[in-house]
Amino acid sequence: MTKVSKDMIIGEIIQMDQGFIPILMEAGMHCLGCPSSQAESLEDAAMVHGLDADKLVADLNAYLESK
Repeated sequence: MTKVSKDMIIGEIIQMDQGFIPILMEAGMHCLGCPSSQAESLEDAAMVHGLDADKLVADLNAYLESK
């Protein structure tokens, strides 16, 4: 099973599974439709939004494991 890492690009993450969108939105990333966000790494986007990238990775991977 592929896992999410904080160096992955937001666009890649969303392409992996559309179920990630609500998790990212709930965390505070409301700009997922913005073209620049699609090319940002999860770590960079987390930094811009003042979020903990490690927690986001854990939440996204927990979602994958629960499927």
